[in-house]
Amino acid sequence: MVNRKILFIAQHRLNRSPSQRFRFEQYLSLFEANGYDCELSFLIDQEDDKVFYSKGNIDKKALIVAKSFKKRQRDASKADSYDIIFVQREAFMTGTTIFERKFAKSKAKLVFDFDDSIWLSNVSDANKALNFLKNAQKTAKIISVSDHIIAGNGYLANYARTYNENVSIIPTTIDTELYKAIKGKNDAEVVTIGWSGSITTIQHFNHAVTVLKRLKQKYGDRIRISVIGDGNYRHDELDIKGKVWSAATEIEDLCDMDIGLMPLPDDEWAKGKCGLKGLQYMALEIPTLMSPVGVNTEIINSGENGYLPQNEDQWFDMLSELTENKDIRERVGKAGRKTVEDKFSVKSNGEKYLSLFEALIES
Repeated sequence: MVNRKILFIAQHRLNRSPSQRFRFEQYLSLFEANGYDCELSFLIDQEDDKVFYSKGNIDKKALIVAKSFKKRQRDASKADSYDIIFVQREAFMTGTTIFERKFAKSKAKLVFDFDDSIWLSNVSDANKALNFLKNAQKTAKIISVSDHIIAGNGYLANYARTYNENVSIIPTTIDTELYKAIKGKNDAEVVTIGWSGSITTIQHFNHAVTVLKRLKQKYGDRIRISVIGDGNYRHDELDIKGKVWSAATEIEDLCDMDIGLMPLPDDEWAKGKCGLKGLQYMALEIPTLMSPVGVNTEIINSGENGYLPQNEDQWFDMLSELTENKDIRERVGKAGRKTVEDKFSVKSNGEKYLSLFEALIES
């Protein structure tokens, strides 16, 4: 039997983007084992990454865009040789949909995958000067020309269905064979309350600062607060020095936490989030507090496998209870792990991808 061929179209190299890692990269070995030859075409290599996501360097960024355009032209020229072309978020970094439209006209089935409210404008500080090149409304155009849409949650799926009826929901998932708690890591008396994210999402952590100050006043040196993902972050009053994210140490760094935080604003962008941060904590048996926004309310049954504090006092009370009671931390952490295993793991969702791909190719 001749293997089927899938071309994955994405912005970043392997193991660089959380969206790519947890949406399709961790499934590549499964796809290969089930008769699919998988190829990744990414635009921004490690050297260009340093330029493209830094402030300034407009001329160099323009060269990266031009080089990327040529690469996508090559992808489009060979589109007919694939059975499926899987576009994750967008094929190109500017507002054009030319490449998605070319893929849609090829013999391959075009699958579009997204896990954020990317039809809303959300440009990083580093690339505000290039904002004129962006076009958030391109998302609707991509959806309309695709053969099938994979959305990370129901909120995103509802948006997609206004432009295309062929929509499936596959949640962002965790490889539970890889994500396992490191036993005995947190036997110290000091309780570590942690947040993990990135330079672009550190603003969400700031929603928890006020309640963390109250906790620090109450517990003093009995608690410490960690921030992973923004090495430049500093908060002297809370004694926080941010740590740079590293793929090599990510799980070990997360396992330093006794309690994990995922605060979010209640806005349209946050409603499209797929709960990745919380799912990572939960998979590692870290009791998790998430703002009751979007899919978080489907992941957490508050008080059982995590917590959904609705205001500052609830954040304070729930964090206090977890800080003071190790048994509750352990019980809630284990329940969180089971939730991930049952509903949000690679193992429990892999067949959804395989069935979808097979149905598309046979249609």
